[in-house]
This record gives sequence, structure tokens and C-alpha cells, in this order.
Amino acid sequence: MADSFAAQTIESIRRALTARFEAAGIESAALDARMLTGAVLDLDLTGLIAQGLRQLDEDDAARLDAFARRRLAGEPIARILGTKEFWGLPLKLSADTLVPRADTETVVEAALGVLRAEGRTQEPLRIADLGTGSGAILLALLTELPKATGVGTDLSAAALDTARANAQGVGLAARSRFLVSDYADGLSGQFDLIVSNPPYIRSADIPTLAPEVRDHDPHLALDGGLDGLDAYRRIAPRAAALLADGGLLVLEIGQGQGGAVTPLVSAAGLTVMGSVRADLAGIGRAVVAGKIALGKPD
Repeated sequence: MADSFAAQTIESIRRALTARFEAAGIESAALDARMLTGAVLDLDLTGLIAQGLRQLDEDDAARLDAFARRRLAGEPIARILGTKEFWGLPLKLSADTLVPRADTETVVEAALGVLRAEGRTQEPLRIADLGTGSGAILLALLTELPKATGVGTDLSAAALDTARANAQGVGLAARSRFLVSDYADGLSGQFDLIVSNPPYIRSADIPTLAPEVRDHDPHLALDGGLDGLDAYRRIAPRAAALLADGGLLVLEIGQGQGGAVTPLVSAAGLTVMGSVRADLAGIGRAVVAGKIALGKPD
């Protein structure tokens, strides 16, 4: 394939790549072809169009060929490029982190919605992100809460290295820290907001996942145990103990898990706030609960 790319124009290569991806059943064929070509040439869409008649040299052709082969083998674009945008933030990825998904922005939106309604966005809030991975949720929240500080925990030290690099890259290193911990086990003190996108896929369902997820995302961040609820059983009571009065817990959940997760949260002594928040596809995606101070009305 590389030989065919060399000395061809950018426009003809994009068209050829799109056709090849479409033939392989890749739904986002045109977008993927544009992103890979742009990454190799360091051009955005405007640049690709403006330089459509430019020909690739052998080095660029070889790099694009390598990228294309990886995509055809089922590797996600974000893994190939090593970055993914989340909440407008360009985040680095590694083999030890999930690729942040747009669905997870529901957790950020849900937390901010309550804080805004309560007039708390300018307070010096203390945030914990359990199983932080790339740091996506924590960093998104810190961009919107200018006086907040946060800690991200993860079992993977390598994942935390990625999260630290992301915090540095988006200018939030001074307000964030990262700790090797099994969810909240290594935390102390009180927090105003605890968030988590824990593993929630049932163990038996892992082999049925799309290859982009099954073969490339770390299973540690996917496998939620026999019924997919192991993490919630761990997180809910620890969160209840760590939250300050009036504090919030926001959890991402899998499709159809709201009816199982909300009782676990309630049993831990937290008050579920409203219905499960839905993502853009209308799927219940985030459970929000609060710690009500004793002596105060619900």
C-alpha cells in the first residue's frame, strides 16, 4: 500500500483510503481517512483541502501505510494517534487507559448541573476521581471549577503517569494530584465531589464487545465482575464515608444498570437525586447522589 501512496496527491489518497475502509466495513471511513492523513502531514481539514494536489513523499507514505494497516486490523483511531479529545481537552492515551468516550461527559454534565443549581461552582471544592485512567473526568471538572482541587486514583501506576502528563498538558498540574489506590482505599479527609467511571461490563460479556474495545482497552478498566456491579459495591460505602455534608457522588453506569446501582448507593446512606441522567443517545448513564447533613431537610 505504501508504494501506491508515494507520489500520489493528498486528495487521491484520502479517496483511496476512504474506499478501502468502507470495503472493510468501517462506518466512519471518510473521517478516519481524513484524520490519519492529517496526522501524518500535520494538517487540519482546511489544510488538507488547500493542499489537495500536494504529493506525498516516501516517508509520509510509509507512515500513512502503517497507520492504515493498524486501522484495518481494528485498532481505534484514538489508539493509533495516541490522543483523544474529551470536554474540549486534548488528552494523551496509553495502553493502560480507556479511550475517553463522549458518553462519559454525562458524568461531568451531571455534576456541574447540580453544583451550578446550588451556586457552588466558585467554591474551593475538593474532588476525587476514582479509577481516573487518563484523568479525563477530573480534568474536565477542574476546567469548569476554577477554585477546585482534585485527586485521581487508579490501580495502574502507568495510567497515572498518563493522567499526570495530561494535567500538565492542559495546565492543571497545580490543582491536581494522582495516587495509586484501589478506588478510594488510599484517600482520607473529606470531599465535596466524588466521581467515577468504574468497570461495569459483566465478565461473561467481555468476549462479545466490539474488537476496538475488547482487543485494545485494558480489561482491568472494563471487567465489572459476575454481574458488572463489583465496583459500585466497593465505591458506594467508601464514598459515603468520605463525602462532606452536602457532598455529591456521581457514577457512570452501563445500559440498564440504574435499577441495580441506585439501591446500592441508597443502602450506603446516600440520597439519590432525581432520575438517572441520560447520555446523548437517551441511555441512562449517570447516577447522582448526595450526602444530606443530619438535621437538614431532604
